[in-house]
Amino acid sequence: MCLLFFTLPKRINVLPSHIFLQTTRSRRTATQTTIRSLCSKMSFEPSPSSLTHSITLPIQLSQPVHVLAAPGLTETEFRNAIESSLFKQWLHNLQTETGILANGDMLLKQVLIQGVDMFGKRIGFLKFKADIFDKETGTKVPGIVFARGPAVAVLILLDSGGETYAILTEQVRVPTGRVMLELPAGMLDDDKGDFVGTAVREVEEEVGIHLNLEDLIDLTAFLDPSTGCRVIPSAGGCDEEISLFLYKGSVEKENNQPATRKRNRSS
Repeated sequence: MCLLFFTLPKRINVLPSHIFLQTTRSRRTATQTTIRSLCSKMSFEPSPSSLTHSITLPIQLSQPVHVLAAPGLTETEFRNAIESSLFKQWLHNLQTETGILANGDMLLKQVLIQGVDMFGKRIGFLKFKADIFDKETGTKVPGIVFARGPAVAVLILLDSGGETYAILTEQVRVPTGRVMLELPAGMLDDDKGDFVGTAVREVEEEVGIHLNLEDLIDLTAFLDPSTGCRVIPSAGGCDEEISLFLYKGSVEKENNQPATRKRNRSS
């Protein structure tokens, strides 16, 4: 990883100062929606040739959902997938007020679990394909899902010597085939929904700056409530939702010059 400082043009005003004052002490508490453990009934049905599951969703009681394991997926991986918070949260989202199944026009028939990537003892990434149909036309809607859950990013702006600097990290990103300049960011490590705490930890790990919780402003709290106050950058294929925080501070000019040249590359 490489730490870089970028000078912002003076003509750019990131946010009016009154917004900072207004929100510093009245920041929305960001917590994940509690998922009811009894939102669906599941039954495990092993067979010599395949792993299958049956789910009954309260919103479509007359039509059980069949969950299948793709060839090569182990029984442990399959169980971990269907019991993961990522999969349960997706099922929950389908049945919310704005969910795909909410008005009864769509039907979920089958889910194929295709891949599981473990981050230690928890699932980091989950890949599956859902067969969801329009009841009236019989048309199947695109249903390939890459589930990775919520994440946070932090925009750090530092005033120094009459200039404003933004801190970015340089990361090797294999999916894009590129070395990317990014805001300090990271995934939530648990299901507790501690967005602010995660933001502070990511900044300290990636940049080496310790921030106080009360100094962070939740920019996504300004979004319309219909968005869930999250940014979803790739809704066509990924469930990732990002909370964006702002930290604004100052630093002596002689202190930021060495940091500009600092390059701590790591895996």
